[in-house]
Amino acid sequence: MANSTRDDDYKFMQIVDAMACINQRVNLIGIVIEASLPKHSKGTDYFCSIKLIDQSRTSPGISVTVFAEAMEKLPRIESIGDIILLTRVVMKINGNCPDVCATYLKKYSSFALFEGCNDVPYQVSPKFQAREQDKKIVAGLRKWFTSQKIEADLNDLSPLKEMKEGEHINLLGKVLHCCEVTKDDWMLFVWDGTDTPPAPIKAKLEDEMEDPLPLQSEPSPLSRDTLCTFPPVGSVLRMVTDRGNKNIGINFLKPNKWVKVVQVKCEVHAGLWRAVLMPSSKLYYLPDDDDLILERERSYNERMTSKLKRMPLSSFPGPSLITDTDYNDVPFVTLMNVLVHPEVTFKFNCVVRVVAAFPWRVEDFCNPQGIYRVRLTLEDPTARIYAFLYAEDGVQFFGSHNTVDELTRKMNALLGISESDGCPKAVSRNPPWVQCCLKSYYIDKADIWGSRNYRIFATTLVG
Repeated sequence: MANSTRDDDYKFMQIVDAMACINQRVNLIGIVIEASLPKHSKGTDYFCSIKLIDQSRTSPGISVTVFAEAMEKLPRIESIGDIILLTRVVMKINGNCPDVCATYLKKYSSFALFEGCNDVPYQVSPKFQAREQDKKIVAGLRKWFTSQKIEADLNDLSPLKEMKEGEHINLLGKVLHCCEVTKDDWMLFVWDGTDTPPAPIKAKLEDEMEDPLPLQSEPSPLSRDTLCTFPPVGSVLRMVTDRGNKNIGINFLKPNKWVKVVQVKCEVHAGLWRAVLMPSSKLYYLPDDDDLILERERSYNERMTSKLKRMPLSSFPGPSLITDTDYNDVPFVTLMNVLVHPEVTFKFNCVVRVVAAFPWRVEDFCNPQGIYRVRLTLEDPTARIYAFLYAEDGVQFFGSHNTVDELTRKMNALLGISESDGCPKAVSRNPPWVQCCLKSYYIDKADIWGSRNYRIFATTLVG
Protein backbone atom coordinates (compact mmCIF):
# COMPACT_ATOMS: atom_id res chain seq x y z
CA MET A 1 0.00 0.00 0.00
CA ALA A 2 2.99 2.35 0.45
CA ASN A 3 3.53 4.66 -2.54
CA SER A 4 0.31 3.35 -4.02
CA THR A 5 -0.39 6.46 -6.13
CA ARG A 6 1.69 8.44 -8.65
CA ASP A 7 0.61 11.74 -7.20
CA ASP A 8 3.43 12.57 -4.77
CA ASP A 9 1.26 15.16 -3.03
CA TYR A 10 -1.47 12.62 -2.41
CA LYS A 11 0.15 9.27 -1.85
CA PHE A 12 -0.90 7.13 1.10
CA MET A 13 1.76 5.73 3.38
CA GLN A 14 1.69 2.61 5.46
CA ILE A 15 1.58 3.28 9.19
CA VAL A 16 5.11 1.98 9.89
CA ASP A 17 6.55 4.24 7.18
CA ALA A 18 4.57 7.25 8.40
CA MET A 19 5.81 6.73 11.96
CA ALA A 20 9.33 7.48 10.75
CA CYS A 21 8.26 10.88 9.38
CA ILE A 22 8.28 12.88 12.63
CA ASN A 23 7.00 16.47 12.24
CA GLN A 24 6.07 15.84 8.60
CA ARG A 25 2.67 15.87 6.93
CA VAL A 26 1.59 12.52 5.56
CA ASN A 27 -1.50 10.81 4.15
CA LEU A 28 -2.82 7.71 5.91
CA ILE A 29 -5.49 5.10 5.31
CA GLY A 30 -6.46 2.58 7.96
CA ILE A 31 -9.07 0.46 9.68
CA VAL A 32 -10.69 2.13 12.69
CA ILE A 33 -10.33 -0.18 15.69
CA GLU A 34 -11.11 2.36 18.41
CA ALA A 35 -12.90 5.71 18.44
CA SER A 36 -13.67 8.10 21.26
CA LEU A 37 -16.53 10.53 21.58
CA PRO A 38 -16.02 14.18 20.63
CA LYS A 39 -15.02 16.39 23.52
CA HIS A 40 -14.26 20.06 24.15
CA SER A 41 -10.56 20.91 24.22
CA LYS A 42 -8.95 23.30 26.68
CA GLY A 43 -9.29 25.99 24.04
CA THR A 44 -12.17 26.70 21.66
CA ASP A 45 -11.89 23.54 19.56
CA TYR A 46 -13.39 20.09 19.84
CA PHE A 47 -11.43 16.88 19.40
CA CYS A 48 -11.71 13.11 19.25
CA SER A 49 -9.25 10.24 19.19
CA ILE A 50 -9.14 7.42 16.62
CA LYS A 51 -6.90 4.36 16.57
CA LEU A 52 -6.01 2.82 13.19
CA ILE A 53 -4.36 -0.35 11.93
CA ASP A 54 -3.19 -1.54 8.53
CA GLN A 55 -1.16 -4.46 7.12
CA SER A 56 2.07 -2.94 8.37
CA ARG A 57 0.98 -2.40 11.99
CA THR A 58 -1.86 -4.53 13.29
CA SER A 59 -1.05 -3.95 16.96
CA PRO A 60 -1.22 -1.58 18.68
CA GLY A 61 -1.89 0.55 15.61
CA ILE A 62 -1.54 4.32 15.66
CA SER A 63 -3.57 7.01 17.43
CA VAL A 64 -4.86 10.03 15.54
CA THR A 65 -6.17 13.12 17.35
CA VAL A 66 -8.60 15.12 15.24
CA PHE A 67 -9.38 18.78 15.96
CA ALA A 68 -12.28 20.84 14.60
CA GLU A 69 -14.10 24.05 15.48
CA ALA A 70 -17.40 22.20 15.97
CA MET A 71 -18.40 18.69 17.07
CA GLU A 72 -20.33 18.18 13.84
CA LYS A 73 -17.14 18.55 11.80
CA LEU A 74 -15.33 15.71 13.59
CA PRO A 75 -15.38 12.16 12.16
CA ARG A 76 -18.52 10.38 13.32
CA ILE A 77 -17.51 6.72 13.26
CA GLU A 78 -20.48 4.46 12.49
CA SER A 79 -18.81 1.14 13.35
CA ILE A 80 -15.50 -0.31 14.39
CA GLY A 81 -13.93 -1.76 11.24
CA ASP A 82 -14.81 1.24 9.08
CA ILE A 83 -12.08 2.71 6.87
CA ILE A 84 -10.78 6.27 7.13
CA LEU A 85 -8.63 8.22 4.66
CA LEU A 86 -6.62 11.04 6.22
CA THR A 87 -4.64 13.64 4.27
CA ARG A 88 -1.96 16.01 5.50
CA VAL A 89 -1.84 14.88 9.12
CA VAL A 90 1.30 15.63 11.15
CA MET A 91 3.32 12.85 12.77
CA LYS A 92 4.40 13.66 16.33
CA ILE A 93 5.93 12.14 19.45
CA ASN A 94 3.25 11.93 22.13
CA GLY A 95 4.67 14.07 24.97
CA ASN A 96 7.01 12.11 27.25
CA CYS A 97 5.76 8.81 25.79
CA PRO A 98 7.86 7.25 23.00
CA ASP A 99 4.71 6.41 21.00
CA VAL A 100 4.33 8.17 17.66
CA CYS A 101 0.88 9.56 16.90
CA ALA A 102 -0.76 11.66 14.22
CA THR A 103 -2.45 15.03 14.64
CA TYR A 104 -5.19 16.24 12.32
CA LEU A 105 -4.93 19.98 11.70
CA LYS A 106 -8.26 21.63 10.96
CA LYS A 107 -6.59 24.18 8.66
CA TYR A 108 -4.81 21.70 6.37
CA SER A 109 -6.03 18.13 6.96
CA SER A 110 -9.03 16.30 5.50
CA PHE A 111 -10.75 12.92 5.93
CA ALA A 112 -13.26 10.53 4.38
CA LEU A 113 -15.05 7.68 6.13
CA PHE A 114 -16.17 4.45 4.45
CA GLU A 115 -18.29 1.58 5.67
CA GLY A 116 -16.69 -1.81 5.54
CA CYS A 117 -18.72 -2.76 2.44
CA ASN A 118 -19.24 0.51 0.56
CA ASP A 119 -16.95 2.41 -1.82
CA VAL A 120 -18.89 5.65 -1.33
CA PRO A 121 -17.86 7.59 1.79
CA TYR A 122 -20.60 8.25 4.35
CA GLN A 123 -18.83 11.34 5.70
CA VAL A 124 -16.21 13.65 4.22
CA SER A 125 -14.60 16.82 5.49
CA PRO A 126 -14.99 20.02 3.42
CA LYS A 127 -11.38 19.94 2.17
CA PHE A 128 -11.42 16.30 1.07
CA GLN A 129 -11.04 15.74 -2.69
CA ALA A 130 -12.22 12.30 -3.79
CA ARG A 131 -10.36 10.48 -6.56
CA GLU A 132 -11.11 7.37 -8.53
CA GLN A 133 -7.91 5.78 -7.22
CA ASP A 134 -9.31 5.95 -3.66
CA LYS A 135 -11.78 3.17 -4.44
CA LYS A 136 -8.97 0.77 -5.35
CA ILE A 137 -7.04 1.64 -2.18
CA VAL A 138 -10.14 1.18 0.01
CA ALA A 139 -10.96 -2.12 -1.69
CA GLY A 140 -7.43 -3.45 -1.12
CA LEU A 141 -7.49 -2.59 2.58
CA ARG A 142 -10.97 -4.05 2.97
CA LYS A 143 -9.90 -7.32 1.31
CA TRP A 144 -7.00 -7.65 3.74
CA PHE A 145 -9.15 -6.82 6.75
CA THR A 146 -11.77 -9.52 6.07
CA SER A 147 -9.28 -12.12 7.34
CA GLN A 148 -8.41 -10.15 10.48
CA LYS A 149 -10.04 -10.05 13.91
CA ILE A 150 -9.95 -6.92 16.04
CA GLU A 151 -8.66 -7.61 19.54
CA ALA A 152 -10.18 -4.94 21.77
CA ASP A 153 -8.61 -4.11 25.12
CA LEU A 154 -11.36 -5.24 27.50
CA ASN A 155 -9.34 -5.70 30.67
CA ASP A 156 -10.61 -4.49 34.06
CA LEU A 157 -14.24 -4.19 32.98
CA SER A 158 -17.03 -4.54 35.53
CA PRO A 159 -20.53 -5.82 34.72
CA LEU A 160 -23.46 -3.78 35.99
CA LYS A 161 -24.15 -6.42 38.63
CA GLU A 162 -20.86 -5.49 40.37
CA MET A 163 -21.56 -1.76 40.70
CA LYS A 164 -20.77 -0.24 44.10
CA GLU A 165 -21.85 3.21 45.16
CA GLY A 166 -19.09 5.81 45.04
CA GLU A 167 -16.64 3.66 43.07
CA HIS A 168 -15.06 4.56 39.74
CA ILE A 169 -15.23 1.64 37.30
CA ASN A 170 -14.86 0.71 33.64
CA LEU A 171 -17.97 -0.65 31.93
CA LEU A 172 -18.83 -2.63 28.82
CA GLY A 173 -22.30 -1.94 27.50
CA LYS A 174 -24.61 -1.65 24.54
CA VAL A 175 -26.02 1.79 23.75
CA LEU A 176 -29.81 1.52 23.61
CA HIS A 177 -30.93 5.13 23.56
CA CYS A 178 -29.85 8.73 24.08
CA CYS A 179 -32.09 11.69 24.84
CA GLU A 180 -31.83 15.34 25.83
CA VAL A 181 -33.33 15.54 29.33
CA THR A 182 -32.84 19.30 29.64
CA LYS A 183 -31.35 21.83 27.23
CA ASP A 184 -27.88 20.64 26.17
CA ASP A 185 -27.97 17.99 28.89
CA TRP A 186 -28.04 14.44 27.52
CA MET A 187 -28.67 11.05 29.11
CA LEU A 188 -27.31 7.78 27.75
CA PHE A 189 -29.05 4.42 28.26
CA VAL A 190 -26.62 1.48 28.41
CA TRP A 191 -27.22 -2.26 28.95
CA ASP A 192 -25.01 -5.33 29.36
CA GLY A 193 -27.53 -8.10 30.14
CA THR A 194 -26.82 -8.22 33.88
CA ASP A 195 -28.78 -6.68 36.77
CA THR A 196 -27.65 -3.74 38.86
CA PRO A 197 -27.60 -4.77 42.55
CA PRO A 198 -30.54 -3.72 44.76
CA ALA A 199 -29.79 -0.26 46.13
CA PRO A 200 -30.66 0.87 49.67
CA ILE A 201 -33.79 2.99 49.98
CA LYS A 202 -33.12 6.07 52.10
CA ALA A 203 -36.35 8.02 51.57
CA LYS A 204 -38.74 8.49 54.49
CA LEU A 205 -42.08 6.77 54.10
CA GLU A 206 -44.02 9.79 55.32
CA ASP A 207 -42.58 11.84 52.41
CA GLU A 208 -44.30 9.66 49.83
CA MET A 209 -47.29 12.00 49.50
CA GLU A 210 -45.38 15.25 48.89
CA ASP A 211 -42.13 13.82 47.48
CA PRO A 212 -42.71 10.29 46.15
CA LEU A 213 -39.86 8.06 45.04
CA PRO A 214 -39.38 8.66 41.30
CA LEU A 215 -40.26 5.88 38.87
CA GLN A 216 -37.26 6.72 36.67
CA SER A 217 -34.09 8.82 36.70
CA GLU A 218 -35.09 10.96 33.72
CA PRO A 219 -37.44 13.91 34.36
CA SER A 220 -40.27 12.41 32.32
CA PRO A 221 -40.93 8.77 31.41
CA LEU A 222 -39.75 7.40 28.09
CA SER A 223 -42.36 6.66 25.47
CA ARG A 224 -43.77 3.18 25.14
CA ASP A 225 -42.23 2.97 21.64
CA THR A 226 -38.79 3.61 23.12
CA LEU A 227 -39.29 1.11 25.96
CA CYS A 228 -40.29 -1.53 23.41
CA THR A 229 -36.76 -1.30 21.96
CA PHE A 230 -35.20 -2.15 25.34
CA PRO A 231 -34.32 -5.76 26.27
CA PRO A 232 -36.84 -7.11 28.81
CA VAL A 233 -34.09 -8.68 30.96
CA GLY A 234 -31.13 -6.87 32.48
CA SER A 235 -30.84 -3.35 33.86
CA VAL A 236 -30.75 -0.32 31.58
CA LEU A 237 -28.24 1.99 33.23
CA ARG A 238 -28.75 5.73 32.92
CA MET A 239 -25.50 7.57 32.25
CA VAL A 240 -25.11 11.34 32.66
CA THR A 241 -22.29 13.88 32.52
CA ASP A 242 -21.03 15.71 35.56
CA ARG A 243 -21.08 19.52 35.65
CA GLY A 244 -17.47 19.80 34.54
CA ASN A 245 -17.92 17.46 31.61
CA LYS A 246 -20.98 18.77 29.78
CA ASN A 247 -19.17 19.23 26.47
CA ILE A 248 -18.76 15.54 25.70
CA GLY A 249 -20.78 14.46 22.70
CA ILE A 250 -22.67 11.43 24.02
CA ASN A 251 -25.51 12.39 21.67
CA PHE A 252 -23.21 11.33 18.82
CA LEU A 253 -23.26 7.70 19.95
CA LYS A 254 -25.17 5.34 17.69
CA PRO A 255 -27.87 3.05 19.16
CA ASN A 256 -27.23 -0.70 19.24
CA LYS A 257 -23.45 -0.23 19.34
CA TRP A 258 -21.28 -1.77 22.05
CA VAL A 259 -18.98 0.64 23.87
CA LYS A 260 -16.24 0.58 26.45
CA VAL A 261 -16.71 3.30 29.06
CA VAL A 262 -13.60 4.13 31.07
CA GLN A 263 -13.72 5.73 34.52
CA VAL A 264 -17.34 6.44 35.37
CA LYS A 265 -18.59 7.09 38.88
CA CYS A 266 -21.35 4.87 40.32
CA GLU A 267 -24.09 6.77 42.13
CA VAL A 268 -27.47 5.99 43.70
CA HIS A 269 -30.25 8.59 43.66
CA ALA A 270 -33.61 7.76 45.27
CA GLY A 271 -32.64 4.09 45.14
CA LEU A 272 -31.91 4.22 41.39
CA TRP A 273 -28.47 3.51 39.97
CA ARG A 274 -26.77 5.83 37.51
CA ALA A 275 -23.27 6.30 36.14
CA VAL A 276 -21.64 9.71 35.88
CA LEU A 277 -19.17 10.55 33.13
CA MET A 278 -16.28 12.45 34.71
CA PRO A 279 -13.71 14.75 33.00
CA SER A 280 -11.35 11.75 32.93
CA SER A 281 -13.97 9.42 31.40
CA LYS A 282 -13.60 8.02 27.89
CA LEU A 283 -16.00 6.13 25.63
CA TYR A 284 -14.99 3.92 22.72
CA TYR A 285 -16.89 1.87 20.15
CA LEU A 286 -16.18 -1.87 20.18
CA PRO A 287 -16.45 -4.60 17.52
CA ASP A 288 -19.68 -6.58 17.75
CA ASP A 289 -17.88 -9.91 17.38
CA ASP A 290 -15.58 -9.56 20.39
CA ASP A 291 -15.61 -12.73 22.51
CA LEU A 292 -16.68 -10.92 25.69
CA ILE A 293 -19.58 -9.24 23.89
CA LEU A 294 -20.69 -12.55 22.40
CA GLU A 295 -20.52 -14.09 25.89
CA ARG A 296 -22.79 -11.35 27.29
CA GLU A 297 -25.30 -11.91 24.50
CA ARG A 298 -25.29 -15.69 25.04
CA SER A 299 -25.93 -15.19 28.75
CA TYR A 300 -28.83 -12.86 27.94
CA ASN A 301 -30.35 -15.39 25.55
CA GLU A 302 -30.15 -18.06 28.26
CA ARG A 303 -32.02 -15.81 30.68
CA MET A 304 -34.68 -15.12 28.07
CA THR A 305 -35.41 -18.82 27.54
CA SER A 306 -35.31 -19.86 31.21
CA LYS A 307 -38.40 -20.09 33.40
CA LEU A 308 -36.52 -18.82 36.46
CA LYS A 309 -33.68 -16.63 35.19
CA ARG A 310 -35.94 -13.67 34.53
CA MET A 311 -36.03 -13.32 38.29
CA PRO A 312 -33.58 -10.68 39.58
CA LEU A 313 -30.11 -12.19 39.81
CA SER A 314 -29.81 -11.04 43.43
CA SER A 315 -33.01 -12.90 44.41
CA PHE A 316 -31.60 -16.38 43.77
CA PRO A 317 -32.18 -19.07 44.87
CA GLY A 318 -35.65 -17.60 45.31
CA PRO A 319 -37.72 -14.73 46.68
CA SER A 320 -38.64 -14.24 50.32
CA LEU A 321 -41.48 -16.38 51.70
CA ILE A 322 -43.34 -13.44 53.23
CA THR A 323 -45.77 -13.51 50.28
CA ASP A 324 -47.70 -16.34 48.67
CA THR A 325 -49.53 -16.37 45.34
CA ASP A 326 -52.13 -18.43 43.54
CA TYR A 327 -50.00 -18.64 40.37
CA ASN A 328 -46.84 -20.45 41.40
CA ASP A 329 -46.65 -22.47 38.19
CA VAL A 330 -46.66 -19.40 35.90
CA PRO A 331 -43.24 -18.34 34.51
CA PHE A 332 -41.75 -15.17 35.95
CA VAL A 333 -41.49 -11.99 33.92
CA THR A 334 -39.78 -8.67 34.59
CA LEU A 335 -41.45 -5.31 35.08
CA MET A 336 -40.10 -4.32 31.67
CA ASN A 337 -42.04 -7.27 30.27
CA VAL A 338 -45.09 -5.85 32.00
CA LEU A 339 -44.56 -2.34 30.63
CA VAL A 340 -44.10 -3.40 27.00
CA HIS A 341 -46.57 -6.29 26.83
CA PRO A 342 -48.50 -6.02 23.54
CA GLU A 343 -51.90 -6.44 25.21
CA VAL A 344 -53.19 -3.61 27.37
CA THR A 345 -54.87 -6.03 29.81
CA PHE A 346 -52.96 -9.07 30.98
CA LYS A 347 -51.83 -10.99 34.07
CA PHE A 348 -48.23 -11.42 35.19
CA ASN A 349 -46.12 -13.25 37.78
CA CYS A 350 -43.21 -11.12 39.05
CA VAL A 351 -40.47 -10.97 41.66
CA VAL A 352 -40.15 -7.41 42.96
CA ARG A 353 -39.23 -5.22 45.91
CA VAL A 354 -41.81 -2.95 47.53
CA VAL A 355 -39.88 0.29 48.02
CA ALA A 356 -42.72 2.63 49.09
CA ALA A 357 -46.38 2.64 50.14
CA PHE A 358 -49.03 5.37 50.07
CA PRO A 359 -50.60 6.03 52.45
CA TRP A 360 -47.73 5.06 54.71
CA ARG A 361 -49.76 4.62 57.93
CA VAL A 362 -51.54 1.26 58.04
CA GLU A 363 -54.46 2.95 59.83
CA ASP A 364 -55.16 4.82 56.56
CA PHE A 365 -55.12 1.82 54.21
CA CYS A 366 -58.94 1.68 54.11
CA ASN A 367 -61.42 4.43 53.29
CA PRO A 368 -64.30 5.24 55.67
CA GLN A 369 -66.32 2.42 54.11
CA GLY A 370 -63.59 -0.09 55.00
CA ILE A 371 -62.39 -0.60 51.41
CA TYR A 372 -58.64 -1.04 50.88
CA ARG A 373 -57.03 1.65 48.73
CA VAL A 374 -53.23 1.42 48.78
CA ARG A 375 -50.58 2.33 46.21
CA LEU A 376 -47.33 0.38 46.35
CA THR A 377 -44.17 1.28 44.46
CA LEU A 378 -42.62 -1.87 43.00
CA GLU A 379 -39.21 -2.27 41.46
CA ASP A 380 -37.00 -4.89 39.91
CA PRO A 381 -33.70 -4.45 38.03
CA THR A 382 -35.55 -3.38 34.87
CA ALA A 383 -38.15 -0.81 36.01
CA ARG A 384 -40.28 0.80 38.71
CA ILE A 385 -44.07 0.99 38.61
CA TYR A 386 -47.04 1.88 40.79
CA ALA A 387 -49.31 -1.06 41.63
CA PHE A 388 -52.59 -0.66 43.49
CA LEU A 389 -54.24 -2.85 46.11
CA TYR A 390 -57.98 -2.31 46.00
CA ALA A 391 -61.05 -3.80 47.68
CA GLU A 392 -61.06 -7.61 47.68
CA ASP A 393 -57.46 -7.80 46.37
CA GLY A 394 -56.43 -5.79 49.42
CA VAL A 395 -58.37 -8.12 51.70
CA GLN A 396 -56.54 -11.13 50.25
CA PHE A 397 -53.20 -9.36 50.46
CA PHE A 398 -53.45 -8.02 54.02
CA GLY A 399 -56.06 -10.32 55.54
CA SER A 400 -59.39 -9.25 57.00
CA HIS A 401 -58.80 -9.42 60.76
CA ASN A 402 -55.44 -7.74 61.38
CA THR A 403 -54.81 -5.52 64.36
CA VAL A 404 -52.86 -2.33 63.69
CA ASP A 405 -49.77 -3.88 65.28
CA GLU A 406 -50.05 -7.04 63.16
CA LEU A 407 -50.48 -5.07 59.94
CA THR A 408 -47.61 -2.77 60.86
CA ARG A 409 -45.34 -5.75 61.47
CA LYS A 410 -46.22 -7.24 58.08
CA MET A 411 -45.67 -3.96 56.26
CA ASN A 412 -42.35 -3.39 58.03
CA ALA A 413 -41.18 -6.79 56.80
CA LEU A 414 -42.38 -5.98 53.25
CA LEU A 415 -40.69 -2.57 53.18
CA GLY A 416 -37.43 -3.70 54.75
CA ILE A 417 -37.86 -1.95 58.08
CA SER A 418 -36.07 -3.96 60.75
CA GLU A 419 -37.58 -4.45 64.21
CA SER A 420 -34.71 -2.50 65.73
CA ASP A 421 -35.69 0.56 63.69
CA GLY A 422 -39.14 0.48 65.21
CA CYS A 423 -40.53 3.30 63.06
CA PRO A 424 -41.02 4.21 59.41
CA LYS A 425 -38.38 6.94 59.59
CA ALA A 426 -35.56 4.44 59.01
CA VAL A 427 -32.50 6.05 57.40
CA SER A 428 -31.85 3.15 55.05
CA ARG A 429 -34.02 0.19 54.01
CA ASN A 430 -33.33 -2.93 52.01
CA PRO A 431 -36.73 -4.45 51.09
CA PRO A 432 -36.76 -8.19 50.37
CA TRP A 433 -37.53 -9.73 46.99
CA VAL A 434 -41.11 -11.00 47.01
CA GLN A 435 -43.36 -12.75 44.53
CA CYS A 436 -46.61 -11.09 43.46
CA CYS A 437 -49.22 -11.32 40.73
CA LEU A 438 -50.03 -8.25 38.68
CA LYS A 439 -52.81 -7.46 36.26
CA SER A 440 -52.89 -4.50 33.90
CA TYR A 441 -56.07 -2.59 33.09
CA TYR A 442 -57.21 0.74 31.66
CA ILE A 443 -59.58 3.38 33.00
CA ASP A 444 -60.30 5.33 29.80
CA LYS A 445 -61.60 3.56 26.68
CA ALA A 446 -60.62 6.56 24.59
CA ASP A 447 -56.97 6.24 25.71
CA ILE A 448 -56.37 2.66 26.78
CA TRP A 449 -52.56 2.83 26.71
CA GLY A 450 -52.33 6.27 28.25
CA SER A 451 -54.66 5.26 31.11
CA ARG A 452 -53.06 1.86 31.73
CA ASN A 453 -52.58 0.95 35.41
CA TYR A 454 -51.54 -2.10 37.43
CA ARG A 455 -53.11 -3.95 40.35
CA ILE A 456 -51.78 -6.61 42.66
CA PHE A 457 -54.07 -9.63 42.88
CA ALA A 458 -54.01 -13.30 43.92
CA THR A 459 -51.24 -12.46 46.40
CA THR A 460 -51.15 -12.83 50.18
CA LEU A 461 -48.79 -11.12 52.63
CA VAL A 462 -48.14 -13.87 55.15
CA GLY A 463 -45.56 -11.95 57.18
